[in-house]
Amino acid sequence: MGSKFAYRSLSDYMRSSTLRWLVLLASILIMLIMTVQLFWLNKVYSFEQKTFNTNVVKSIRGLYEDLDLVDTRVHHLQDLIEHPSTDYFLFRVDNFHTEDSIAYYLQHELNDFDVLTDVYIAYYDAGRTSYKDTTYITAAASRYPPSIINLAVYHRNFSYVLLYFPHRNKYVLQQMNFWFISSAIVFVVLIGLAVILFFFYRQRFLAEIQKDFVNNFTHEFKTPLAVMKISAEVLLQDKITAQPDRLRKYATIIENQTQHLQDQVERLLQIARSDRKDLPIEKKQVALKDLIEQAVAKVQPLIDEKKAEVNIQVDEELQNIALSADRAHLELAIVNLLENALKFSAKPHIIVSIGEEEGNIYISIKDNGIGIEKKYQKRLFQKFYRVPTGDVHNVKGFGLGLNFVKRIIDAHHGTIKINSLPGIGTEFRLILPATLNS
Repeated sequence: MGSKFAYRSLSDYMRSSTLRWLVLLASILIMLIMTVQLFWLNKVYSFEQKTFNTNVVKSIRGLYEDLDLVDTRVHHLQDLIEHPSTDYFLFRVDNFHTEDSIAYYLQHELNDFDVLTDVYIAYYDAGRTSYKDTTYITAAASRYPPSIINLAVYHRNFSYVLLYFPHRNKYVLQQMNFWFISSAIVFVVLIGLAVILFFFYRQRFLAEIQKDFVNNFTHEFKTPLAVMKISAEVLLQDKITAQPDRLRKYATIIENQTQHLQDQVERLLQIARSDRKDLPIEKKQVALKDLIEQAVAKVQPLIDEKKAEVNIQVDEELQNIALSADRAHLELAIVNLLENALKFSAKPHIIVSIGEEEGNIYISIKDNGIGIEKKYQKRLFQKFYRVPTGDVHNVKGFGLGLNFVKRIIDAHHGTIKINSLPGIGTEFRLILPATLNS
Protein backbone atom coordinates (compact mmCIF):
# COMPACT_ATOMS: atom_id res chain seq x y z
CA MET A 1 0.00 0.00 0.00
CA GLY A 2 2.97 2.29 -0.35
CA SER A 3 3.29 4.95 -2.95
CA LYS A 4 4.39 8.51 -3.15
CA PHE A 5 1.10 9.08 -4.95
CA ALA A 6 -0.94 8.31 -1.82
CA TYR A 7 -4.55 9.43 -1.99
CA ARG A 8 -5.34 12.42 0.18
CA SER A 9 -8.67 12.95 1.89
CA LEU A 10 -10.24 16.40 2.05
CA SER A 11 -8.92 16.84 5.59
CA ASP A 12 -5.40 16.00 4.40
CA TYR A 13 -5.72 18.47 1.56
CA MET A 14 -6.83 21.16 3.97
CA ARG A 15 -3.73 20.55 6.10
CA SER A 16 -1.43 22.15 3.55
CA SER A 17 -0.14 25.33 5.17
CA THR A 18 -1.36 27.91 2.65
CA LEU A 19 -4.85 26.47 2.27
CA ARG A 20 -5.14 25.86 5.99
CA TRP A 21 -4.42 29.51 6.74
CA LEU A 22 -6.75 30.68 3.96
CA VAL A 23 -9.62 28.61 5.30
CA LEU A 24 -8.86 29.66 8.87
CA LEU A 25 -8.72 33.36 7.96
CA ALA A 26 -11.90 33.11 5.88
CA SER A 27 -13.72 31.37 8.74
CA ILE A 28 -12.52 33.96 11.27
CA LEU A 29 -13.51 36.80 8.93
CA ILE A 30 -17.01 35.39 8.40
CA MET A 31 -17.51 34.83 12.13
CA LEU A 32 -16.16 38.30 12.90
CA ILE A 33 -18.52 39.98 10.41
CA MET A 34 -21.49 38.05 11.78
CA THR A 35 -20.53 38.89 15.36
CA VAL A 36 -20.11 42.59 14.53
CA GLN A 37 -23.45 42.60 12.68
CA LEU A 38 -25.24 41.01 15.64
CA PHE A 39 -23.50 43.43 18.00
CA TRP A 40 -24.67 46.42 15.96
CA LEU A 41 -28.21 45.04 15.72
CA ASN A 42 -28.28 44.85 19.50
CA LYS A 43 -26.85 48.38 19.77
CA VAL A 44 -29.42 49.74 17.30
CA TYR A 45 -32.23 47.99 19.20
CA SER A 46 -31.07 49.55 22.48
CA PHE A 47 -30.76 52.94 20.78
CA GLU A 48 -34.28 52.73 19.34
CA GLN A 49 -35.65 51.78 22.76
CA LYS A 50 -33.93 54.78 24.37
CA THR A 51 -35.10 57.05 21.57
CA PHE A 52 -38.69 55.86 22.10
CA ASN A 53 -38.46 56.59 25.84
CA THR A 54 -36.94 60.01 25.21
CA ASN A 55 -39.64 60.96 22.68
CA VAL A 56 -42.44 59.87 25.03
CA VAL A 57 -40.94 62.02 27.82
CA LYS A 58 -40.65 64.97 25.40
CA SER A 59 -44.28 64.49 24.42
CA ILE A 60 -45.36 64.57 28.08
CA ARG A 61 -43.30 67.73 28.66
CA GLY A 62 -45.02 69.29 25.65
CA LEU A 63 -48.38 68.34 27.16
CA TYR A 64 -47.42 70.16 30.38
CA GLU A 65 -46.74 73.25 28.23
CA ASP A 66 -50.07 72.89 26.41
CA LEU A 67 -52.19 72.37 29.53
CA ASP A 68 -51.90 73.68 33.07
CA LEU A 69 -51.71 70.27 34.72
CA VAL A 70 -49.39 71.16 37.63
CA ASP A 71 -47.67 74.21 38.98
CA THR A 72 -44.28 73.86 37.24
CA ARG A 73 -42.85 76.59 39.45
CA VAL A 74 -43.15 74.24 42.43
CA HIS A 75 -42.30 70.92 40.75
CA HIS A 76 -39.40 69.99 38.54
CA LEU A 77 -40.68 68.29 35.38
CA GLN A 78 -38.24 65.40 35.74
CA ASP A 79 -39.83 64.52 39.10
CA LEU A 80 -43.32 64.49 37.63
CA ILE A 81 -42.70 61.73 35.07
CA GLU A 82 -42.14 58.08 35.95
CA HIS A 83 -41.26 55.07 33.86
CA PRO A 84 -42.29 52.14 36.11
CA SER A 85 -41.89 49.41 33.48
CA THR A 86 -40.94 48.96 29.83
CA ASP A 87 -44.33 49.76 28.27
CA TYR A 88 -45.71 52.08 30.98
CA PHE A 89 -45.26 55.79 31.69
CA LEU A 90 -47.12 57.93 34.20
CA PHE A 91 -47.11 61.65 34.90
CA ARG A 92 -48.56 63.68 37.75
CA VAL A 93 -51.75 65.76 37.31
CA ASP A 94 -52.93 68.25 39.96
CA ASN A 95 -55.37 70.42 38.02
CA PHE A 96 -58.52 68.94 36.52
CA HIS A 97 -58.91 68.78 32.74
CA THR A 98 -61.29 66.64 30.73
CA GLU A 99 -60.02 63.30 29.51
CA ASP A 100 -60.76 64.27 25.92
CA SER A 101 -58.58 67.42 26.13
CA ILE A 102 -55.65 65.46 27.57
CA ALA A 103 -56.05 62.76 24.90
CA TYR A 104 -56.35 65.36 22.12
CA TYR A 105 -53.23 67.32 23.07
CA LEU A 106 -51.22 64.17 23.93
CA GLN A 107 -51.95 62.65 20.52
CA HIS A 108 -50.59 65.77 18.81
CA GLU A 109 -47.49 65.78 20.98
CA LEU A 110 -46.81 62.09 20.30
CA ASN A 111 -47.17 62.69 16.55
CA ASP A 112 -44.83 65.68 16.72
CA PHE A 113 -42.14 63.55 18.36
CA ASP A 114 -42.66 60.58 16.01
CA VAL A 115 -44.16 58.21 18.57
CA LEU A 116 -46.42 56.68 15.95
CA THR A 117 -47.91 53.72 17.78
CA ASP A 118 -51.14 53.03 19.67
CA VAL A 119 -51.44 54.01 23.31
CA TYR A 120 -53.86 53.48 26.19
CA ILE A 121 -54.48 56.52 28.41
CA ALA A 122 -55.79 55.83 31.90
CA TYR A 123 -56.75 58.36 34.61
CA TYR A 124 -55.97 57.69 38.28
CA ASP A 125 -57.28 59.67 41.25
CA ALA A 126 -55.22 59.59 44.45
CA GLY A 127 -56.48 56.99 46.88
CA ARG A 128 -58.41 54.90 44.31
CA THR A 129 -57.71 51.24 43.64
CA SER A 130 -58.43 51.38 39.90
CA TYR A 131 -58.51 53.75 36.97
CA LYS A 132 -61.65 55.83 36.67
CA ASP A 133 -61.51 56.02 32.88
CA THR A 134 -59.39 54.82 29.93
CA THR A 135 -58.97 56.07 26.38
CA TYR A 136 -57.40 54.27 23.42
CA ILE A 137 -55.54 56.41 20.87
CA THR A 138 -54.96 54.74 17.52
CA ALA A 139 -51.94 55.79 15.50
CA ALA A 140 -52.48 56.85 11.88
CA ALA A 141 -50.75 53.75 10.48
CA SER A 142 -51.96 51.35 13.17
CA ARG A 143 -52.19 47.69 12.15
CA TYR A 144 -53.67 46.39 15.39
CA PRO A 145 -57.27 46.66 16.67
CA PRO A 146 -57.84 47.69 20.30
CA SER A 147 -58.27 44.84 22.77
CA ILE A 148 -59.56 44.45 26.30
CA ILE A 149 -56.66 44.40 28.75
CA ASN A 150 -56.06 44.79 32.46
CA LEU A 151 -53.79 47.75 32.99
CA ALA A 152 -51.30 47.55 35.84
CA VAL A 153 -52.25 49.89 38.69
CA TYR A 154 -49.48 51.86 40.39
CA HIS A 155 -50.71 53.24 43.71
CA ARG A 156 -49.58 56.79 44.39
CA ASN A 157 -50.67 59.50 46.83
CA PHE A 158 -51.31 61.87 43.94
CA SER A 159 -53.39 61.78 40.76
CA TYR A 160 -51.70 60.84 37.51
CA VAL A 161 -52.24 59.89 33.90
CA LEU A 162 -50.96 56.47 32.80
CA LEU A 163 -49.68 55.75 29.29
CA TYR A 164 -49.44 52.14 28.13
CA PHE A 165 -47.96 51.29 24.71
CA PRO A 166 -49.19 47.72 23.91
CA HIS A 167 -47.24 47.42 20.65
CA ARG A 168 -44.06 49.15 21.70
CA ASN A 169 -41.63 46.30 20.79
CA LYS A 170 -43.27 45.71 17.41
CA TYR A 171 -43.05 49.43 16.66
CA VAL A 172 -39.37 49.58 17.66
CA LEU A 173 -38.58 46.55 15.51
CA GLN A 174 -40.37 48.18 12.57
CA GLN A 175 -38.08 51.16 12.96
CA MET A 176 -35.17 48.72 12.48
CA ASN A 177 -36.40 47.30 9.15
CA PHE A 178 -33.45 48.75 7.27
CA TRP A 179 -31.00 47.11 9.65
CA PHE A 180 -32.78 43.76 9.47
CA ILE A 181 -32.83 43.83 5.67
CA SER A 182 -29.17 44.83 5.45
CA SER A 183 -28.21 42.15 8.00
CA ALA A 184 -30.18 39.52 6.08
CA ILE A 185 -28.36 40.55 2.88
CA VAL A 186 -25.00 40.34 4.67
CA PHE A 187 -25.87 36.88 6.05
CA VAL A 188 -26.97 35.64 2.62
CA VAL A 189 -23.78 36.99 1.05
CA LEU A 190 -21.66 35.35 3.76
CA ILE A 191 -23.46 32.03 3.35
CA GLY A 192 -23.02 32.32 -0.42
CA LEU A 193 -19.31 33.00 0.03
CA ALA A 194 -19.01 30.03 2.39
CA VAL A 195 -20.75 27.75 -0.14
CA ILE A 196 -18.56 29.06 -2.97
CA LEU A 197 -15.46 28.56 -0.82
CA PHE A 198 -16.53 25.01 0.02
CA PHE A 199 -17.17 24.08 -3.61
CA PHE A 200 -13.93 25.77 -4.69
CA TYR A 201 -11.89 23.64 -2.30
CA ARG A 202 -13.95 20.59 -3.17
CA GLN A 203 -13.14 21.09 -6.86
CA ARG A 204 -9.48 21.53 -5.99
CA PHE A 205 -9.69 18.39 -3.88
CA LEU A 206 -11.29 16.39 -6.73
CA ALA A 207 -8.65 17.71 -9.12
CA GLU A 208 -5.96 16.44 -6.73
CA ILE A 209 -7.67 13.02 -6.59
CA GLN A 210 -7.73 12.91 -10.39
CA LYS A 211 -4.09 13.89 -10.55
CA ASP A 212 -3.12 11.24 -7.99
CA PHE A 213 -5.14 8.62 -9.86
CA VAL A 214 -3.45 9.45 -13.17
CA ASN A 215 -0.06 9.25 -11.45
CA ASN A 216 -0.91 5.88 -9.93
CA PHE A 217 -2.32 4.67 -13.24
CA THR A 218 0.87 5.69 -15.05
CA HIS A 219 3.06 4.11 -12.40
CA GLU A 220 1.03 0.87 -12.45
CA PHE A 221 1.26 0.40 -16.21
CA LYS A 222 4.72 1.86 -16.88
CA THR A 223 6.80 -1.06 -15.57
CA PRO A 224 4.84 -3.90 -17.25
CA LEU A 225 4.88 -2.07 -20.58
CA ALA A 226 8.62 -1.45 -20.27
CA VAL A 227 9.22 -5.16 -19.51
CA MET A 228 7.04 -6.19 -22.47
CA LYS A 229 8.90 -3.79 -24.76
CA ILE A 230 12.29 -5.22 -23.76
CA SER A 231 10.98 -8.77 -24.13
CA ALA A 232 9.55 -7.97 -27.57
CA GLU A 233 12.92 -6.54 -28.66
CA VAL A 234 14.59 -9.76 -27.57
CA LEU A 235 12.04 -11.85 -29.47
CA LEU A 236 12.66 -9.80 -32.60
CA GLN A 237 16.32 -10.78 -32.66
CA ASP A 238 17.29 -13.08 -35.54
CA LYS A 239 19.00 -15.67 -33.35
CA ILE A 240 16.08 -16.11 -30.92
CA THR A 241 14.59 -19.04 -32.87
CA ALA A 242 17.76 -20.99 -32.23
CA GLN A 243 17.34 -20.49 -28.48
CA PRO A 244 13.99 -22.16 -27.54
CA ASP A 245 14.51 -21.83 -23.78
CA ARG A 246 15.17 -18.12 -24.09
CA LEU A 247 12.24 -17.77 -26.49
CA ARG A 248 9.93 -19.49 -24.03
CA LYS A 249 11.26 -17.39 -21.15
CA TYR A 250 10.52 -14.03 -22.81
CA ALA A 251 7.23 -15.22 -24.26
CA THR A 252 6.20 -16.23 -20.73
CA ILE A 253 7.23 -12.82 -19.43
CA ILE A 254 5.04 -11.11 -22.02
CA GLU A 255 2.16 -13.44 -21.21
CA ASN A 256 2.44 -12.78 -17.47
CA GLN A 257 2.70 -9.02 -17.89
CA THR A 258 -0.21 -9.02 -20.33
CA GLN A 259 -2.29 -11.01 -17.86
CA HIS A 260 -1.33 -8.58 -15.11
CA LEU A 261 -2.46 -5.60 -17.19
CA GLN A 262 -5.62 -7.41 -18.19
CA ASP A 263 -6.43 -8.15 -14.54
CA GLN A 264 -5.91 -4.52 -13.60
CA VAL A 265 -8.11 -3.28 -16.44
CA GLU A 266 -10.78 -5.80 -15.45
CA ARG A 267 -10.58 -4.58 -11.87
CA LEU A 268 -11.00 -0.97 -12.93
CA LEU A 269 -13.98 -1.96 -15.07
CA GLN A 270 -15.49 -3.84 -12.12
CA ILE A 271 -15.18 -0.73 -9.97
CA ALA A 272 -16.66 1.48 -12.70
CA ARG A 273 -19.58 -0.88 -13.32
CA SER A 274 -20.32 -1.19 -9.63
CA ASP A 275 -20.01 2.52 -8.82
CA ARG A 276 -23.44 2.63 -7.24
CA LYS A 277 -24.52 2.55 -3.64
CA ASP A 278 -25.69 -1.06 -3.61
CA LEU A 279 -23.50 -3.69 -5.26
CA PRO A 280 -25.72 -6.18 -7.14
CA ILE A 281 -24.99 -9.73 -5.97
CA GLU A 282 -26.46 -13.16 -6.68
CA LYS A 283 -26.31 -15.46 -3.67
CA LYS A 284 -25.90 -19.22 -3.97
CA GLN A 285 -24.58 -21.94 -1.68
CA VAL A 286 -20.79 -21.72 -1.83
CA ALA A 287 -18.35 -24.23 -0.36
CA LEU A 288 -15.90 -21.95 1.44
CA LYS A 289 -12.85 -24.23 1.40
CA ASP A 290 -13.25 -24.79 -2.33
CA LEU A 291 -13.68 -21.05 -2.84
CA ILE A 292 -10.47 -20.26 -0.93
CA GLU A 293 -8.50 -22.89 -2.85
CA GLN A 294 -9.62 -21.38 -6.15
CA ALA A 295 -8.68 -17.89 -4.96
CA VAL A 296 -5.22 -19.12 -3.97
CA ALA A 297 -4.86 -20.81 -7.38
CA LYS A 298 -5.57 -17.51 -9.13
CA VAL A 299 -2.63 -15.82 -7.40
CA GLN A 300 -0.32 -18.82 -7.77
CA PRO A 301 2.00 -17.04 -10.29
CA LEU A 302 2.51 -14.25 -7.77
CA ILE A 303 3.05 -16.82 -4.99
CA ASP A 304 5.73 -18.53 -7.09
CA GLU A 305 7.38 -15.23 -7.98
CA LYS A 306 7.59 -14.16 -4.33
CA LYS A 307 8.49 -17.72 -3.18
CA ALA A 308 5.68 -17.38 -0.67
CA GLU A 309 4.20 -19.94 1.70
CA VAL A 310 0.39 -20.03 1.81
CA ASN A 311 -1.40 -22.29 4.30
CA ILE A 312 -5.14 -22.98 4.35
CA GLN A 313 -6.33 -23.93 7.83
CA VAL A 314 -9.89 -25.19 8.34
CA ASP A 315 -11.12 -26.99 11.46
CA GLU A 316 -12.38 -30.54 10.92
CA GLU A 317 -16.01 -29.61 11.67
CA LEU A 318 -15.87 -26.75 9.13
CA GLN A 319 -14.29 -28.70 6.24
CA ASN A 320 -17.58 -28.95 4.31
CA ILE A 321 -19.13 -25.68 5.42
CA ALA A 322 -21.16 -23.78 2.79
CA LEU A 323 -22.27 -20.17 2.86
CA SER A 324 -24.99 -18.30 0.98
CA ALA A 325 -22.93 -15.77 -1.00
CA ASP A 326 -22.07 -14.41 -4.42
CA ARG A 327 -19.24 -16.73 -5.41
CA ALA A 328 -17.56 -14.47 -8.00
CA HIS A 329 -17.56 -11.37 -5.81
CA LEU A 330 -16.50 -13.15 -2.62
CA GLU A 331 -13.66 -14.86 -4.50
CA LEU A 332 -12.56 -11.48 -5.86
CA ALA A 333 -12.49 -10.07 -2.31
CA ILE A 334 -10.24 -12.91 -1.12
CA VAL A 335 -7.98 -12.56 -4.20
CA ASN A 336 -7.55 -8.84 -3.44
CA LEU A 337 -6.55 -9.56 0.16
CA LEU A 338 -4.14 -12.31 -0.91
CA GLU A 339 -2.51 -9.99 -3.46
CA ASN A 340 -2.07 -7.31 -0.78
CA ALA A 341 -0.56 -9.84 1.61
CA LEU A 342 1.92 -10.94 -1.07
CA LYS A 343 2.78 -7.37 -2.10
CA PHE A 344 3.59 -6.13 1.37
CA SER A 345 5.67 -9.02 2.68
CA ALA A 346 9.36 -9.49 1.94
CA LYS A 347 9.18 -13.28 2.50
CA PRO A 348 5.44 -13.90 2.56
CA HIS A 349 3.92 -16.43 4.90
CA ILE A 350 0.14 -16.25 4.62
CA ILE A 351 -2.43 -18.18 6.64
CA VAL A 352 -5.99 -18.40 5.33
CA SER A 353 -8.48 -19.83 7.79
CA ILE A 354 -12.21 -20.33 8.29
CA GLY A 355 -13.89 -20.12 11.68
CA GLU A 356 -16.98 -19.19 13.68
CA GLU A 357 -17.39 -15.99 15.65
CA GLU A 358 -20.48 -15.03 17.66
CA GLY A 359 -22.75 -17.11 15.45
CA ASN A 360 -21.20 -15.79 12.21
CA ILE A 361 -18.67 -17.28 9.80
CA TYR A 362 -15.34 -15.58 9.23
CA ILE A 363 -12.60 -15.90 6.61
CA SER A 364 -9.21 -14.75 7.92
CA ILE A 365 -6.21 -13.75 5.76
CA LYS A 366 -3.15 -13.25 7.98
CA ASP A 367 0.30 -12.22 6.72
CA ASN A 368 3.74 -11.39 8.08
CA GLY A 369 4.07 -8.15 6.13
CA ILE A 370 5.02 -4.60 6.99
CA GLY A 371 1.81 -3.98 8.94
CA ILE A 372 -0.36 -0.88 9.10
CA GLU A 373 -0.19 1.85 11.74
CA LYS A 374 -3.36 2.38 13.77
CA LYS A 375 -3.85 5.93 12.50
CA TYR A 376 -4.20 4.71 8.90
CA GLN A 377 -6.52 1.76 9.52
CA LYS A 378 -9.80 3.69 9.59
CA ARG A 379 -9.18 5.08 6.10
CA LEU A 380 -8.00 1.88 4.43
CA PHE A 381 -11.30 1.32 2.66
CA GLN A 382 -11.60 4.78 1.13
CA LYS A 383 -11.45 4.78 -2.64
CA PHE A 384 -7.96 5.61 -3.97
CA TYR A 385 -6.50 5.65 -0.46
CA ARG A 386 -3.03 4.17 -0.06
CA VAL A 387 -1.02 4.17 3.14
CA PRO A 388 1.75 6.77 2.65
CA THR A 389 5.34 5.52 2.79
CA GLY A 390 7.24 8.63 1.80
CA ASP A 391 8.93 8.35 -1.59
CA VAL A 392 8.86 4.55 -1.69
CA HIS A 393 6.88 3.48 -4.75
CA ASN A 394 7.95 -0.07 -5.46
CA VAL A 395 4.47 -1.44 -4.69
CA LYS A 396 1.89 -1.01 -7.41
CA GLY A 397 -1.83 -0.38 -7.24
CA PHE A 398 -4.60 2.20 -7.49
CA GLY A 399 -5.93 2.11 -3.94
CA LEU A 400 -9.18 0.55 -5.22
CA GLY A 401 -8.87 -3.06 -4.03
CA LEU A 402 -9.77 -2.66 -0.36
CA ASN A 403 -12.58 -0.25 -1.21
CA PHE A 404 -14.07 -2.91 -3.48
CA VAL A 405 -13.56 -5.62 -0.84
CA LYS A 406 -15.53 -3.57 1.68
CA ARG A 407 -18.33 -2.99 -0.80
CA ILE A 408 -18.56 -6.73 -1.47
CA ILE A 409 -18.72 -7.54 2.25
CA ASP A 410 -21.23 -4.73 2.86
CA ALA A 411 -23.42 -6.16 0.09
CA HIS A 412 -23.37 -9.48 1.99
CA HIS A 413 -24.36 -7.58 5.20
CA GLY A 414 -21.05 -8.52 6.76
CA THR A 415 -18.20 -6.63 8.41
CA ILE A 416 -14.41 -6.46 8.17
CA LYS A 417 -12.04 -6.45 11.14
CA ILE A 418 -8.41 -5.40 10.92
CA ASN A 419 -5.71 -6.46 13.35
CA SER A 420 -2.29 -5.12 12.41
CA LEU A 421 1.05 -4.31 14.01
CA PRO A 422 3.79 -2.44 12.10
CA GLY A 423 6.69 -4.79 11.36
CA ILE A 424 4.72 -7.86 12.52
CA GLY A 425 1.89 -8.35 10.04
CA THR A 426 -1.78 -7.84 9.31
CA GLU A 427 -4.95 -9.89 9.60
CA PHE A 428 -8.10 -9.08 7.63
CA ARG A 429 -11.12 -10.95 8.97
CA LEU A 430 -14.23 -11.07 6.76
CA ILE A 431 -17.24 -11.76 8.97
CA LEU A 432 -20.36 -12.96 7.15
CA PRO A 433 -23.85 -13.91 8.34
CA ALA A 434 -24.08 -17.65 8.97
CA THR A 435 -26.75 -18.53 6.39
CA LEU A 436 -25.17 -21.88 5.64
CA ASN A 437 -25.41 -25.63 5.16
CA SER A 438 -22.79 -27.86 6.73
